[in-house]
Amino acid sequence: MAIEVGDKAPDFVLKDNHGATVRLSDFRGEKAVVLLFYPFAFTGVCTGELCELRDQLPRFQNDDVQLLAVSNDSVPTLRVFGEQEQLEYPLLSDFWPHGETSRAYGVFDEEKGCAVRGTFIIDKDGVVRWTVVNGLPDARDLNEYIKALDSL
Repeated sequence: MAIEVGDKAPDFVLKDNHGATVRLSDFRGEKAVVLLFYPFAFTGVCTGELCELRDQLPRFQNDDVQLLAVSNDSVPTLRVFGEQEQLEYPLLSDFWPHGETSRAYGVFDEEKGCAVRGTFIIDKDGVVRWTVVNGLPDARDLNEYIKALDSL
């Protein structure tokens, strides 16, 4: 079961595409977080979604909001992907223990070995205020994220 609106967001500690440690709790009291799970780097729908976020980044990463994108890829894979696509926000690796954070949020597909497309908007207190979970082939609508962020 995916985490639902009103739930406390599970904390995590993951490495980003540059090897830096990122903790969800580091943002508590400081920023809301858009936590986006995606299956794999270098795939069509994922690349399209992440580039669309890149193109509208000031809406999703600013003084009040932090964007964190999580996949089950390794750190080196995410580093190359981020550089190739010029992604200037953290790409977090849920590679090992494989899918641990994705499982905590209820978005890990055991059969495929990757996260499905889950997005969680978490307020400054660490509470999930909006969520959407789509299947592997189904892209998400960024306009829905914007509406949810505006309502915080």
